[in-house]
Amino acid sequence: MAGAARGIGRAIVTAFAERGATVWAGDLLTDDFAPLADAKHGSGIVHTAHLDVTDPDSIARLVATAAGDGAVDILVYVAGGVRGQSAQPIEGVSPADWQAIVEANLTGAFLCARAVAPGMKRAGRGRIVTISSRAGLVTSLTGIASYAAAKHGQVGLVKQLAQELGPFGINVNSVAPGFMATSPDYERQWASYSPERRAALAEGIAMRRMGTPQDIAYAVMFLASDYASWITGQVLPVTGSPLV
Repeated sequence: MAGAARGIGRAIVTAFAERGATVWAGDLLTDDFAPLADAKHGSGIVHTAHLDVTDPDSIARLVATAAGDGAVDILVYVAGGVRGQSAQPIEGVSPADWQAIVEANLTGAFLCARAVAPGMKRAGRGRIVTISSRAGLVTSLTGIASYAAAKHGQVGLVKQLAQELGPFGINVNSVAPGFMATSPDYERQWASYSPERRAALAEGIAMRRMGTPQDIAYAVMFLASDYASWITGQVLPVTGSPLV
């Protein structure tokens, strides 16, 4: 698991562990997920480790530890977000700011998939699930061009890897959540909305409620399970509405 400290990532870690999985949870924010470390959750267990998804060596160390003499069974890539940035006109976006978001959302997904693929190929099976976004299918409520571009790129990566890795028994899919205030960046975005806009956002969802991290965790578990063994290269929108 890459990006496990908060919100959606933490919910996915807990959901898998509660159902008996041994989860290796990686994140830069080691203090935030310290309570998860080496803890029993149901019949499973969670191990935590420092992980920088932009550093191939950091990724390789975690994958080697998690795989042991075998292979990683499931990779879930959650890391990303807007890296503390806010919307601004494109002429005001520096190359460094653009790259920071692309590296976390797209390049990191590539590096993590690259790291687990050899072991999965040897095993003849594997599951890779990324957390993309509604912004990877349409436009982003954040208004941040690099975020929308990176998430669209991640969807393209998922489709291409599904084609490449399918012959080895490896499924590659993505879950695209709708907006939810599950990290400081998105909490700040939510706080910037008026009460009227918040109510209108929820009322504009067919299910008439905002999503939760658990909604995303359940979708990930489905795509990682044998129930999804003939599903690959797909993006599952989990938005509470038909996506238009």
